Amino acid sequence: MFNKILIANRGEIACRVAATCRRLGVKSVAVYSDADANAKHVAACDEAVHIGEAAAAQSYLRIERIIEAARATGAQAIHPGYGFLSENEDFARACEAAGIVFIGPPVEAIAAMGSKAAAKALMHAAAVPLVPGYHGDDQDPALLQREADAMGYPVLLKASAGGGGKGMRVVERSEDFAAALASCKREAASSFGNDRVLIEKYLMRPRHVEVQVFADRHGGAVYLFDRDCSVQRRHQKVLEEAPAPGLQDQVRHAMGEAAVAAARAVHYVGAGTVEFIMTGADFYFMEMNTRLQVEHPVTEMVTGLDLVEWQLRVAAGEPLPLDQSQLLVTGHALEARIYAENPARGFLPSTGTLKHLRMPEGVEFRLGDAGQRAGVRIDSGVREGDTITPFYDPMIAKLIVHGATREEALARMERALEACEVVGPHTNVEFLHRLVTCEPFANADLDTGLIERNHDALFAPHQKPVREALALACAALLGREGGAVVDASAGTSPWQALSHWRLNSGFAQSLAWRDVESDTAFTVAHTHDGGEQTLAYAGHGARYTWWRGQGADEYGATLDERRVTGRVFIDGDVFHVFCLGAAMAFEWQNLLAHAADAEHGEGRLTAPMPGKVIAVLVEPGAIVEKGAPLIVMEAMKMEHTIGAPTAGKVTEVLYGVGDQVADGAQLLVLEAA
Repeated sequence: MFNKILIANRGEIACRVAATCRRLGVKSVAVYSDADANAKHVAACDEAVHIGEAAAAQSYLRIERIIEAARATGAQAIHPGYGFLSENEDFARACEAAGIVFIGPPVEAIAAMGSKAAAKALMHAAAVPLVPGYHGDDQDPALLQREADAMGYPVLLKASAGGGGKGMRVVERSEDFAAALASCKREAASSFGNDRVLIEKYLMRPRHVEVQVFADRHGGAVYLFDRDCSVQRRHQKVLEEAPAPGLQDQVRHAMGEAAVAAARAVHYVGAGTVEFIMTGADFYFMEMNTRLQVEHPVTEMVTGLDLVEWQLRVAAGEPLPLDQSQLLVTGHALEARIYAENPARGFLPSTGTLKHLRMPEGVEFRLGDAGQRAGVRIDSGVREGDTITPFYDPMIAKLIVHGATREEALARMERALEACEVVGPHTNVEFLHRLVTCEPFANADLDTGLIERNHDALFAPHQKPVREALALACAALLGREGGAVVDASAGTSPWQALSHWRLNSGFAQSLAWRDVESDTAFTVAHTHDGGEQTLAYAGHGARYTWWRGQGADEYGATLDERRVTGRVFIDGDVFHVFCLGAAMAFEWQNLLAHAADAEHGEGRLTAPMPGKVIAVLVEPGAIVEKGAPLIVMEAMKMEHTIGAPTAGKVTEVLYGVGDQVADGAQLLVLEAA
């Protein structure tokens, strides 16, 4: 086993690898950029080396700086994590040249599987089933158009060197092909430095099922069973589970054997994932990821194994710890990826400081059944007070649960999501809760179009416990303002009440609030008379009492006979209330302290997030229709097109190609027709 390794990554995967290193007594070295100087993964390792500026291209993708850091610290091996350089054959080759072990497959295997087209050819030779498509070297756009037309629509364009949903487009009509191809190639070149694409027949309502494989240098190769990753948005995974529900035993076995055959075809070593697309009982090879996957924890939860330990042992030259006959699945596991993103705005990434971050009670990764088989596991690379920046993936945490059955795991996931509290950037927590409780997912009616097919239900307005949340917000406000209530449990002295308390007299006060999500203003009437309080909202009054809980942000209240408890995080005049499985934010309208906000001018189009302008599609004076594409931005390696909100005339373009823009920056001026 190694004495010291360098982790050439950041965030939750760097923290995850460091956890296994600590248990095995292996020292770990972190690398970090300017933006990550105080990051969690830096603190998780024994040493840390600064490697460059915030942009990944100037830090985490700088091969020479990472090799230099490994040499300077005496690291014997480098773990690449996932993303960044994890599947970069040049990086693996540089490690080999420097005499440093690359904790991953041989360079030849990365090269073989790094090109989707070459991988398809190898799989065809190995008799692994393939989806019909074009995987050729000729990238002439006219030829590609002819191939797609002959194949029949819809077709799927995929970056040959891609992954993670980047450089991928579904094309449903021949007339849309040229524009989709150009966009796909731009994104592929930006993300992977290679704009080559392949075309596949787009299968209707397919499932995405993958198999975890492991191989050693002694001829051993096994599969650690399967995972279903069908639930996706923008071709990126949202929920994963193991084992894949509903597979017949013979299909599961055949898929596992096909995955091992794929690994053997490229003389694979280490951890890899063979991804299949399924329709019914038929499965087809899509690609092989030559690294550890983001969703590896669900496999760990059902097998009780530490896959990072297996990686280290195999890289150190040891044989696989177990053979196929010794591998077993126990129970069911689910993983939800909690992202800083706004589902209501097309899942656009969201940035900002994590002002408040509270995850459900669980364990961070640790070894042994007590840790791995715990009901709830949290893998995270951020802490409260950290900032989600536009430079990297906006993941906040991976929430993993285990249960004896899928139903038990689903119930545990639902409760765990209800316990997540995040204040700062937008998150997908509420959306994830809707997703795991929707009927299709609960019934395991899974396919890659589940989210889009159930869009109306998943994004429909739903009733929140506004009345109960307001009661807690009022309790927190009364407590903050000195407390109008003579209540020992509230910890407030009447002589400290500076606003409404009166000696030998009752009082009434109006509390003006604004629901931050709906931008709705309303008034709550709070009355205290003769030791009895009432709270009235929307014409309905109730007897009211409130108290503080054990924690500083814990509150309780009763409305008539209904009792509610929750947590209130106060950020200035905004009260973030977490209760009854819901999260709401109310702004106290302190008219003495705040002037009215200025209204936005008409025709203002703004950047939905920080990013770079990569295409300006109009010039000043252009007449455009509603929905016409105006500007294309790139953020976090994804393209986002800004469309015209109404028909009109472009009077001014404020940014050009290559310009960096801040969140909310005005991009151009549109004079409405």
